[in-house]
Amino acid sequence: MSKIPSKSEILDWISENPTQTAKRDIARAFGIKGAARIDLKRVLKELEAEGHLEKRKRSYRDPDRLPPVSVLVVTGPDSDGDLFAKPMEWQGEGVEPLVLVLPRASDPALGEGDRILARLTEVKGDDHHYEARLIRRIGTNPRRVIGIFRKKAEGGRILPIDKGSDKEWVVGSDATHGAKDGELVEAEQAGPKGRMGLPRARIVARLGDPSAPRAVSLIAIHQHGIPDDFPDDVIAEADAAKPLGLKGREDLRDMPLITIDPSDARDHDDACYAHADEDPKNEGGHVIWVAIADVAAYVTPGSALDREARKRGNSTYFPDRVVSMLPDRLSGDLCSLHEGVPRACIAVRMVLNAKGTKISHSFHRGLMRSPASLHYEEVQAAIDGQPNDRTEQFLTPVLEPLYSAYSALKKARAERQPLDLDLPERRVELADDGTVKSVNFKDRLDAHRLIEEFMVLANVAAAETLLAKRVPQLFRIHEEPTKEKLDSLRETAQAAGLTLAKGQVLKTSHLNRLLNDAAGTEDAELINLSTLRSMTQAYYGPQHIGHFGLALQSYAHFTSPIRRYADLIVHRALITAHGWGKDGLPIEDIDRLEQIGAHISDTERRSMTAERDTTDRYLASYLSERVGNSFTGRISGIARFGVFVKLDETGADGLLPMRTLGNEYFHYDRDSQTLMGADTGIVISIGQRVTVRLTEAVPVTGGIALELLEIDDQKVAQGRQSPAGRSGHRGKSQKAKRKKGKLKRKVSRARR
Repeated sequence: MSKIPSKSEILDWISENPTQTAKRDIARAFGIKGAARIDLKRVLKELEAEGHLEKRKRSYRDPDRLPPVSVLVVTGPDSDGDLFAKPMEWQGEGVEPLVLVLPRASDPALGEGDRILARLTEVKGDDHHYEARLIRRIGTNPRRVIGIFRKKAEGGRILPIDKGSDKEWVVGSDATHGAKDGELVEAEQAGPKGRMGLPRARIVARLGDPSAPRAVSLIAIHQHGIPDDFPDDVIAEADAAKPLGLKGREDLRDMPLITIDPSDARDHDDACYAHADEDPKNEGGHVIWVAIADVAAYVTPGSALDREARKRGNSTYFPDRVVSMLPDRLSGDLCSLHEGVPRACIAVRMVLNAKGTKISHSFHRGLMRSPASLHYEEVQAAIDGQPNDRTEQFLTPVLEPLYSAYSALKKARAERQPLDLDLPERRVELADDGTVKSVNFKDRLDAHRLIEEFMVLANVAAAETLLAKRVPQLFRIHEEPTKEKLDSLRETAQAAGLTLAKGQVLKTSHLNRLLNDAAGTEDAELINLSTLRSMTQAYYGPQHIGHFGLALQSYAHFTSPIRRYADLIVHRALITAHGWGKDGLPIEDIDRLEQIGAHISDTERRSMTAERDTTDRYLASYLSERVGNSFTGRISGIARFGVFVKLDETGADGLLPMRTLGNEYFHYDRDSQTLMGADTGIVISIGQRVTVRLTEAVPVTGGIALELLEIDDQKVAQGRQSPAGRSGHRGKSQKAKRKKGKLKRKVSRARR
C-alpha cells in the first residue's frame, strides 16, 4: 500500500492494536516503505500537535487520562516480579495505559484477576504510564480498629480507643508490622475469631506515641463518634457503580468547564465557565455555567449508600485525612469532575446583566469533560500576568471571561451588602512524619472569591427554581442575631468609640458600616470577632426564612453533594422539579425534611467540633517545644475562671487562668464580658493587646496555658490573688459604685 493512510485510519489502527503503536508498526501495517515514511512521520506529528496522540519514546497513544482514583484489574507480575494492572474502564481511543502497582509492606498480597481501587500518579516512564497505590481490594471491606498495641510473647493484642469497645483484638507474631509496646496502631480484621473468641487483626499502620501528631485526627474521629468505616453493603454498591453515558443527558463535553480548587483538593465537585452574553438586548452581560457532580444518579433514595450518607451527614476534613460522606469509588472517582474524563453533572446556566444582577437561569442534566483541574494560586498568578504551562492555554478563552463575569458580580454584591467579616483562616501544614511543619494564615485571593460568588449564585438559583416549581427542599437558614447579642455587640462597639445604630430593623449593611469604621484601627479584630459571636448558627430546614449573613431571601446548598447530604436533597428536588428521572425526592423524605435537616445540622456541628479540636491539638504539639517563650496576642474571650487569648503568630487560643492575672481580685461581669480589678479598678476586656508567656502546651488535650506579662503595653504585677480580694473585702456600695462607673472608665481607656 503506497497511499499514506488518513488520520482517521491511523487512529482506528492504534485503537484496535494498542500494543503495536510504534511508527515502525504503523508503517508495516499500511505497507509504507522508503521515502513514504517521511510523509507518515508528518501525519503523526500533526496528530500529536492536534492533541489526538501523545508520543511516548517511540510509540504513540491516545492522550485521554485516567482519573486519579480508579478501579484496576491486576494482570499479574512480569518476569522481574513487578506487579502491573490495567484500568477496568478505558474511555480513550488509543492504547490502553499500563499501570505499575507499588505495594506497601502492609498491603495484602495481590494476584492476577484481583480488582482494586487505587490512587494513581501519572509518570513519564518508558514502559508504563501510571503508578498505583492500593486503597483497597474490591470486594473486601475488612473491619478497622485503632488502639494501643500491647506486645506479648507471640504477637500481641490491641486495646481499642473507642469508648464503647472493651473487646481486645489478637495480633499474630507475623502481623505486628514491627509495632512496639504502647504504640497507637491502626489494624484490620485478619480472619475468624481465635480460640479465645477474640477477633484476629493485622496491623496496617503504626501511629507511634498516642500523643504524637499523627494520631491526633484519629483520636478526634473516635472521640466524637464520627463513622469512618463503611459497611460491606455500602462498599458493594459503590463498587458496582459504572460511569454514566449520554442517555437522558445533554452533551456538555465540548464546554470548557474547569475546576478551581485548593492545590491539595481530594475531590472536585464543581466546575465553571463564563462568556459574554451575545444577546443584543443584554449589552455588557455575562453567561455563567456552574456544573456540579451528579451524585444523585449514584446515591439513590433508600439505598445502602443513601442510608450511610444520611447517617454521616457530611464529610469531615482534617489536616492529614478526610472522613468522606461517600466511599472512595464515588467521592474520589465517579463523582469527582476529574480532568479529561466524562462525568455526569447537573449544571445551571445563569445570565447576568452588566451590573451583575441575575436576570434568568436554567438547569440542565448533562455529561461534561473538564479540560483542566487548576488550583487557586496558579489561576490567580495567570490573571496577574504570570501564567504557567497549564494555565497559559486557558488564559484568554476561559480565565479572563471568568474574571470579567466576577467583576460584574462584585457590583451586585456591593449593592446587596452581605456581611463582610475579615477573619483570616489558619492552615496547619504537616510534614511527612505527621509533625506540624508550619502554621500559616490562608491567603484570600480573588480566585477564591470568584468561586465563592459563583457558588452562592448557583445556590440561589436552585432555591428560586424549587420555590417557583413548588417542590419542597432543605434551605440553608441563617437567622438574624438576638436582641441580647446585639446589645452586647453595641457595648463592645461603644467601648471602642464606635456606634452600631439602634432602633431600626437590623441589616447587614449596618454591621458592615461598623466593620468599616473599625478597619485599620487597633480594635478591628475585636469588632470582627464580636460581630461573629453575635451571629446565630446557620442550620438546615424546610422553612423559607432566608439567609441573614448573605443578605439573601432564598438560599439552598446545591454545590457540594459529594460532601454534604443537604446538597444531595436539593439535587433530588431539582430532578423531581424537572421530571428528569426516578431518582428524585421521594414522598417519604418530603414528609421527614424537618428531621433530616435537624440531623444533618447536628452532624455538621459534630464535624466542626472535631476539626477544631484536632487543630487545637496540632497547635499545642507545635508549641510544646516553645514553653517559656513570650508571645503577643489579643484577648478573645472572658470567663469566670480566666481569660482566653488568641496568639498572633499561630492563631492558637490559650488560657490565662484567673490566678495568673496579678495580685488583686478581679470581678467578673458576664453582661459586658469584662473583668475589673478590685484594688486598681483596671478593666480587662475583649480585644485588648497582651504579651504572655507560654507555660504549658499539652498535645493530648490541645490545652495551652499562659501567664500574663503585659496588657496594653503596661506590665502586670505577678503573683496570686490576695485572700482579702478573693473574699470580697469591699462593701456592696463600693462594688455598686465600681459597676456604675465601669463602662465610663472602659470607654475612656479605649479612647486614650
